[in-house]
Amino acid sequence: MQLAMIGLGRMGGNMVRRLVQGGHELIVYDSSAEEIRSHVGTGAKGAKDVADVARQLAPRRVVWIMVPAGAVEGTIEQLTPHLARGDIVIDGGNSNFRDSVRRAEALKKQGIEFVDVGTSGGIWGLTLGYCLMIGASPAAFQHCEPIFRTLAPADGYAHVGPSGAGHYVKMVHNGIEYGLLEAYAEGYEILHASRDFKLQLGKIAKLWNHGSVVRSWLNELAERAFSRDDQLAAIRGYVEDSGEGRWTVEEAIRLDVAAPVITLSLLARLRSRQEESFGAKVIAALRNEFGGHAVRTQ
Repeated sequence: MQLAMIGLGRMGGNMVRRLVQGGHELIVYDSSAEEIRSHVGTGAKGAKDVADVARQLAPRRVVWIMVPAGAVEGTIEQLTPHLARGDIVIDGGNSNFRDSVRRAEALKKQGIEFVDVGTSGGIWGLTLGYCLMIGASPAAFQHCEPIFRTLAPADGYAHVGPSGAGHYVKMVHNGIEYGLLEAYAEGYEILHASRDFKLQLGKIAKLWNHGSVVRSWLNELAERAFSRDDQLAAIRGYVEDSGEGRWTVEEAIRLDVAAPVITLSLLARLRSRQEESFGAKVIAALRNEFGGHAVRTQ
């Protein structure tokens, strides 16, 4: 079927490639003219601006937005004057679910359907497919299902509820991801810090991926990373967060749900960004004051 993709970054660009390979007709737009040209070369049609995106689409238009959360609002504002009743806007980025509910209600007043798609799969999605968590009306979901079927592996997409539900499920998905990553990180750090044994982390990761209770795709990626550098010497321990972990913790607090693992994994990411923790200095100073424990000076 015909659709447009606005946003041709690592995720959006690979999704365009997978959709073109699946026989869909793609109109593409990005702030980078170079990115547009690269996809035109693979079978998509380029647009010169957002208005041109809408002009090239036949009714019922379907426009997939794959931009950072902070750019979604502006993109929709630019796009909607060029859309008509019955058209569909899909947000496949990591937007806050409350924003998605609000956007769906606002677009509904104009007769435009809003579909939020929590998208997981990263850079591997091009070849392996994307896990799609979809919030939409039944009618909008059914109309767009050929798109989801092409992007996802078998059983890799589901209509999880009305608009907002897709990003809600993706938010919690990413909160779980935070906890899983932190557990692997702590385990491998203990192995790395051992004073009794000089352990090969890549060898252990490979071992754990064969029959172990902790085997997983994430641990396969750990094995892959350690195979290039067993000590990860070239990587700085600075970890960003894209928002979903924070939103998951906020939702847990709002619902009075204890989520200590996800919460602490988020705090660990914040701690990773400090060159040196002033809080740790306070603890060291207080231990010196009350117990005479030694402090390290710079």
